[in-house]
Amino acid sequence: MGEIHVHEFMSLDGVIDAPTWTADYRFTPEMEKPLAAITKRCRGILLGRATYQMFEPAWSQRTAAEDPGAPFFNDTPKYVVSSTLTSAACTWRNTKSLGKYDPDTIGKLKQQVGDLYVSGSGTLVRAMLADGLVDMLHLFVYPLTRGAGPRLLPETAPPRKLKLTASESFDHGVLYLAYRPQ
Repeated sequence: MGEIHVHEFMSLDGVIDAPTWTADYRFTPEMEKPLAAITKRCRGILLGRATYQMFEPAWSQRTAAEDPGAPFFNDTPKYVVSSTLTSAACTWRNTKSLGKYDPDTIGKLKQQVGDLYVSGSGTLVRAMLADGLVDMLHLFVYPLTRGAGPRLLPETAPPRKLKLTASESFDHGVLYLAYRPQ
């Protein structure tokens, strides 16, 4: 069975909204290494509707010369969880709508496709965490607070233990933390 690998850019106070606030912190080649290791193993991309609609125009025209991540995002099959977005509306190549969130559908996708990469997609990630479907959290934690904004873990989330499997700090204060739910 495949694993679900969630990647998030997160502020120190846990906010994971659209990461425009990361612009002051250059994405370095050292930061690319753990992200490349994650994407290398994944055979599919799983996204919520809002993240899909942000990623599609940003990534669909990007080339490998412009960004080494472009082939992964453009060539890998993408699966969108949405109660409103149909497959016909998914214009980015290799994209299929799975319909509304259903943990059984996600579980079957893990079995059929193998490892899945998730980025952003806060509502989807919170639901999958609650249903025990997330196998790894890959967090890039930025040394700033956002105050208000959607959090990775809401106040209502039950207590949970995680095992740190990797960590790295970068010169500008960003941390990479990888956790496996226990």
